[in-house]
Amino acid sequence: MTCACIFGAGGGIGSALVEALAARSDVERVYAASRKSLALGGKIVPLACDVTDEGAIAEAAHRMEREGPPDLVIVASGALDFADGAGPERSYRKLDQARMAQLFALNTIAPAMVARHVLPLLPRDKRSVFAAISAKVGSIADNRLGGWHSYRASKAALNMLIRNFAIEFGRTHRESVIVSLHPGTVDTLLSRPYQRNLPTGQVTDAAQAAQSLLTVIDGLGPADSGGFFAWDGQSIPF
Repeated sequence: MTCACIFGAGGGIGSALVEALAARSDVERVYAASRKSLALGGKIVPLACDVTDEGAIAEAAHRMEREGPPDLVIVASGALDFADGAGPERSYRKLDQARMAQLFALNTIAPAMVARHVLPLLPRDKRSVFAAISAKVGSIADNRLGGWHSYRASKAALNMLIRNFAIEFGRTHRESVIVSLHPGTVDTLLSRPYQRNLPTGQVTDAAQAAQSLLTVIDGLGPADSGGFFAWDGQSIPF
């Protein structure tokens, strides 16, 4: 890798990924795309970008095209809870159209729009990686508990898009890797309301999660494109 971009760089996992990549000797530049204003320096280049605004994504892509396109892109943005704090639906009786649209906008449509504008920047003649942070609960095959309808469905839809992108992009970019990643349960604002009943040791800090995800990415090749991988490298069924 020579240049990386993290969308959702203002979040817990996103900011940890930015810091971990900036510390690597094989990375020359890290674009940190966030709707928040980030005061950064050195290798880290801030990009103002709300991932729910396609115009902002397009402008971020244009800037990277001018200044030096990335060969690693990670979409680390997303949401588990609703804007009104209602919490994930545990029953179909709690489904609400507007709330569902919120999570699909953040967890599914936003990464898709990033892919639309950023995939054309990735090199054809060498390895490149496009990864999106998903969640194991988005695995249809692994679902044994039900509930959390909007979150599960939005992540399952994201996983399908990643598979689609991998198939299409691989026809012209044969060294590309496009994957979904499950970071585990990470100690961030997103997960803290749901950590109470988890076993000791199941929650990891963001810095550790970022290093684990980058280790997984480093070990992936074109044959893995379209897959869904956990923080420990294990393949997760769709």
